[in-house]
Amino acid sequence: MSGPTILVVAAALYDESGRVLIAQRPPGKHLAGRWEFPGGKVADGEDELAALARELREELGVEVTAARPLMRLEHSYGDRDVELSLWIVERYRGTPSALEAPALKWVAPESLGGEDLLEADRPFVEALRDLPPPR
Repeated sequence: MSGPTILVVAAALYDESGRVLIAQRPPGKHLAGRWEFPGGKVADGEDELAALARELREELGVEVTAARPLMRLEHSYGDRDVELSLWIVERYRGTPSALEAPALKWVAPESLGGEDLLEADRPFVEALRDLPPPR
């Protein structure tokens, strides 16, 4: 362990075909170039849903109108520890755009295992594979 654990929210955001959105980490960030579920750090005093809505507005330009928590896990990267909370975004307004990430990609849940996802996000892949997309 290395210092305080960083609380992070992540989104499973689906398109009309049931594919899930992943984002490429920007240059200069920890693990740049790898893929992750969109989201980010929860600020002090901020609740997770508010953090999720803020991060998706900043990163993707979408407004979350309904979301629910799915699972949480802890992961150590050696130089930092994270507690990740994955949320299913049930409804949102807008079209996701890469406002901060170099690239976005829609991926079928059963194909997520073939992507270069961050190690902390890997346990979410199996959970999403067995879950029907929100309607």
